[in-house]
Amino acid sequence: MKSWAAHLQPEREPVLIRDGFALGAMLFGPFWLLAHRAWVPAVLSLATYAMVQALMPPVVSMVLVPAIMLLHGLSGNDMVSWGLERRGYLLAHIVAARSEAEAFVRLLTERPDLIAWMPASRIVR
Repeated sequence: MKSWAAHLQPEREPVLIRDGFALGAMLFGPFWLLAHRAWVPAVLSLATYAMVQALMPPVVSMVLVPAIMLLHGLSGNDMVSWGLERRGYLLAHIVAARSEAEAFVRLLTERPDLIAWMPASRIVR
């Protein structure tokens, strides 16, 4: 089973972020962060890549770039969570489930008051 962090903000749909390694973050780095609206980490990440490429000798950058990519994979979902917290969402629940849909069902079972903020397409019956 996977664990999902449920971020809540009043009168908004809950956001679930899966805990664990993010392959997309490792492969696409700052662009993956931009796609997930983690603006500050994306800008810092892009600046880090630019500084490594501009300031380091090629041999050193050949080691640092894969290390940065690995760090993105390991902490990508955490950076997205941080971005949500900066926008006013609060980490309210940790849900264990096999899929995101099952995690939403478990969250809504625990917190039926959130159903009012869910779009009809997300509610699984």
